[in-house]
Amino acid sequence: MSYAQVYSQWQQDPEGFWLSAAGGIDWVKKPTKALSADRAPLYEWFTDATVNTCWNAVDRHVVAGRGKQPAIIHDSPVTGTKHVITYAELQDRVARLAGALKAKGVTKGDRVIIYMPMVPEALEAMLACGRIGAIHSVVFGGFAAHELAVRIDDCTPKAIIAASCGIEPSRVVHYKPLLDAAIEQATHKPDFCVIFQREQEVAKLVPGRDVAWHEFQYGVTPADCEPVEGNHPAYILYTSGTTGAPKGVVRPTAGHLVALNWTMRAIYNCGAGDVFWAASDVGWVVGHSYICYAPLIAGCTTIVYEGKPVGTPDAAAFWRVIGEHKVRSFFTAPTALRAIKRDDPEGKLVPKLPTLQALFLAGERADPDTIQWAQRHLNVPVIDHWWQTETGYAIAANPFGIEHLPVKIGSPSVPMPGYDVQVLDEGGHPVSPGTLGAIAVKLPLPPGTLPTLWNAEDRFRKSYLDHFPGYYETGDAGYIDADGYLYIMARTDDVINVAGHRLSTGAMEEVLASHKDVAECAVIGVADDLKGQSPLGFLCLNKGSNRPHDEVVKECVQLVRDQIGPVADFKRAVVVDRLPKTRSGKILRGTMVKIADGQPWKMPATIDDPVILDEITTALQSLGLAKA
Repeated sequence: MSYAQVYSQWQQDPEGFWLSAAGGIDWVKKPTKALSADRAPLYEWFTDATVNTCWNAVDRHVVAGRGKQPAIIHDSPVTGTKHVITYAELQDRVARLAGALKAKGVTKGDRVIIYMPMVPEALEAMLACGRIGAIHSVVFGGFAAHELAVRIDDCTPKAIIAASCGIEPSRVVHYKPLLDAAIEQATHKPDFCVIFQREQEVAKLVPGRDVAWHEFQYGVTPADCEPVEGNHPAYILYTSGTTGAPKGVVRPTAGHLVALNWTMRAIYNCGAGDVFWAASDVGWVVGHSYICYAPLIAGCTTIVYEGKPVGTPDAAAFWRVIGEHKVRSFFTAPTALRAIKRDDPEGKLVPKLPTLQALFLAGERADPDTIQWAQRHLNVPVIDHWWQTETGYAIAANPFGIEHLPVKIGSPSVPMPGYDVQVLDEGGHPVSPGTLGAIAVKLPLPPGTLPTLWNAEDRFRKSYLDHFPGYYETGDAGYIDADGYLYIMARTDDVINVAGHRLSTGAMEEVLASHKDVAECAVIGVADDLKGQSPLGFLCLNKGSNRPHDEVVKECVQLVRDQIGPVADFKRAVVVDRLPKTRSGKILRGTMVKIADGQPWKMPATIDDPVILDEITTALQSLGLAKA
């Protein structure tokens, strides 16, 4: 069946399409209907079903006789270790951890924060929560104490599961002091913390609150899988909001299972026994969907990689993993490929990879040079696809398992079943092919996408539904060509994309504004050859401040690092006398970005004082930017 036939099948009978897809999942109680529109435009899927995520990701494969198949391969060049965990071993480990959580009072609906590096225990913690119906919220290990504290207060976890440290090529990252500081800052306090002690650093435990991973599980009764309702949240994952306050994306259990299972074959052409690798982190949505859940639901072997694209030990690191573990489909961000290409421009380190069928890219715009370099040296299809934390899987893709459509470089190809993607003008009217506009998805969204935000329904409506009634607003701008291929051109808000990580410039501005010498500030994302975008701060100092500018800049850079973390990659700021604004007081960030990137720009008709842009240009040139 062709892509066009599959997409048409969904269009003609959406309910039937997804009920058919639900046949790939083991249900405790099968759904009798797919869509629940009782609270439209807040839609839900498979609400009358009961199911368990962990059973579908682990136990059913053991029952099917594949207990000896590797479920997880942990490949850690930073520690020089490799470890294989079979499905039978994973079932045992997850059941014991779930039993320990249950014995400590964690029950269905309780939240558990997970703050861990790329180790199998992170996946075990996620699956253990799913086993007993607890709702996990994974926080990226690179986030600073303040960001962790904000998430603790928002989702009020009963427990936190953390590692003693993370390992970088040149240093040990001390997780436990960050955790302790976050709990101290947070208003909400967890009942207890479980600490996975790594041999590279054994953390000091707080008596009465902290318990070591192995001691915690000693002598407990393993937990069985507990059925939950179809709309029960599997997890909360925080994504950057334009106000700086993170948004807790809710992932419903049943739709999540059905949709991810469907994508593994339809998009990635992988099934039971295949080796799938997503080179991401469990702290991001790619790590949730395609390191932990989707590959295991589909019965694949998933790779947990604790290393870098270059430097562990060199630019051949990814190819070594693919060749050694016989990876069939590989998923990474363009940033990683750019880093490899920079170190190995001639592709001399790329070997023949006979098992690799395709390379999938997502997380940011994939530039043509990088795609062409990968195509040339890997000699496999390089497939860009587009999705968001909110959706949990691809909105637009080249469905490799259905039909390998022609690749158009610069486009993530075509909408997937479930997504009626349209490009709208400011009034909410569809525009003609080739015309730039706001990208929106006609409601309802498909199964597995966010039904709301955690404890923030009004914010959910305001952020995604109110601007274009009847549509989900993606926040991206782009166009659809005459062949139906989608092109993503830019964000329509102030969230920038640093190495595939969506980060809020508003959040950075809030941190900078807290500095005692800063009266006003703005942060923009400027083009970066390696990371896609890099944040740049503009600082207007308080009148009377006579401190050296470089001292203030240095302190501001450190402040962002402390409050948001190294993941923000905030390294540059410049002091200016004033910021360019419209007469209504809106900062002209878009114009500043164009000047910084050396792109053509027009003087905004609404600018308050045109001379300010000359001052901004001079400041940018002092940083080596604003080149004609």
